[in-house]
Amino acid sequence: MFKKLREVFSRFIETASSLLSSREKLLESIEELKLSLVANDVAYEVAENIASELTRRVEEGSIKSREDLVKALREILLSYFTGLNSIDLLSLASSRKPLKIVFLGVNGVGKTTTIAKVAVYMRENGFKPLMVAADTFRAGAQEQLKIHSERTGIPVFTGKYGSDPAALVYDAIQYGLNRGFNVFLIDTAGRMHVDVDLVNELKKIVRVAKPDVKILVVDALTGNDALEQARFFNEAVGVDCVVVTKVDAYEEGGVPLSLVYILKKPVLFIGVGQDYKDLKPFNPIEYVERILTGLQ
Repeated sequence: MFKKLREVFSRFIETASSLLSSREKLLESIEELKLSLVANDVAYEVAENIASELTRRVEEGSIKSREDLVKALREILLSYFTGLNSIDLLSLASSRKPLKIVFLGVNGVGKTTTIAKVAVYMRENGFKPLMVAADTFRAGAQEQLKIHSERTGIPVFTGKYGSDPAALVYDAIQYGLNRGFNVFLIDTAGRMHVDVDLVNELKKIVRVAKPDVKILVVDALTGNDALEQARFFNEAVGVDCVVVTKVDAYEEGGVPLSLVYILKKPVLFIGVGQDYKDLKPFNPIEYVERILTGLQ
């Protein structure tokens, strides 16, 4: 997990530590760091910011040792996660009653599996979730949630393919409220190409559902495509937080950092396996320490 990003920072620290007496060569190593970061899914603007912050500290004379370099990197990386609005689904579910969550994301990122994982998480913490299959566009989308429903024992509300997804969401909420459900997990369509109809559909679902949280699901393995997807959905209907899937198989490491920097929204969970309990709350300090481990 994040192996390659850790190696990038390790190489930089080793190289830069040997160049502390030469300001010019030290600045050259920072420029090389920027290019290496971009190659490992760190968005260019994030890599540029890391490089400019390091350069500023070098020019101010505050970096005199290897320890100073590591400290500077740690402070820069952690700064991207500070000041973000934290989201606690359990606290929200206790206060909102019902809690309505809309899940966004393109097809193939693991959105329906993530919905099922969050549903299990909410049930294990004492809530009564209902999954809502509001993707009436893609063949098989509702069947996927039905399979998760059978495996988890958590109900799913479905409708006809081709029907109005916003109307389905409205019906699902009325159905659920009458039967004591207090968490609604709403799946939505995610066609791969930019689609005006999709945007209008999502906007209508959001108007009808009035969600408390809009969660974007992205696949870490898609790299920079995940950032483009984040920009698209955030501009279309807004995003409150992100779930990054398939992190257990992800070596590059830059996607969580880039998403937070670009969206200014927190990463809520990371998917670390196929089991329904393989959904881990994202800890920014743990993430930064993992990619800087052993550098001191």
